[in-house]
Amino acid sequence: MTEQQPSKKVANQYERDYDYTKYWDNRDYENAAEHIAIRRLLKGNHYGKAADIGGGFGRLCILLRTFADEVTLAEPAATQLEAAKKVLEGTDIKQAQMQADDLKFADGELDLITMIRVMHHLPDPTAEFAEISRVLAPGGTAIIEVANYGHYKNRRRHKREGTPLPTEPVSIRTVRADEPDAIAFVNHNIDTVVGQLGAAGLTLDDKLSVSNLRSQTLKKALPTKVLLTAERLTQRRLARSNFGPSIFLKLRKS
Repeated sequence: MTEQQPSKKVANQYERDYDYTKYWDNRDYENAAEHIAIRRLLKGNHYGKAADIGGGFGRLCILLRTFADEVTLAEPAATQLEAAKKVLEGTDIKQAQMQADDLKFADGELDLITMIRVMHHLPDPTAEFAEISRVLAPGGTAIIEVANYGHYKNRRRHKREGTPLPTEPVSIRTVRADEPDAIAFVNHNIDTVVGQLGAAGLTLDDKLSVSNLRSQTLKKALPTKVLLTAERLTQRRLARSNFGPSIFLKLRKS
């Protein structure tokens, strides 16, 4: 394993008296939409070793285990790993404390990597992309979810204002940071991210637009089953225009 430089910032926002498991209360649609996307992108494939990077309390790990012989939850927050013990009880899924810019895997050790709901904390993800590329085997697959600044509402607003979409990450923090070293909250330009991934040796194979109906109004008006039927029908076709708030990128290690 090559020697790693110290991480830029400890990703410990979930150690600050915040119960991330509660975040998913009343978010059945968003959770299921992400499961649909992962199943679609991995359909027909099976892998040896997989890791979910920044996977929190293991929300997606049991799903990944259906596509891989061995799965590791790689999470920086000790509180999340503690919560994962209950979620993953009775499974053979491994748990390891690490963060995305300092992965404790050997070069080329993994065949499949997922990194979901992490990019919105990374204004500059180049170190994380380099690490993902390092630990991914040649021909291996990565699925990286990107918080998309260029979603439909923002594109419509910029068109109305006559301004271009920014190419750099945009902070979406709505309240003042409670700590001097608080972790960032940003949205990204998808084209910029794809370019950064390419520079790291990761080639785009496929993409989906996810959580396209993420709206409190719609969630109150329509049953979850109806929303998810529409989600299945729209993920691929809306990906062409980067419509939704969340874009799932499927990448291949060169």
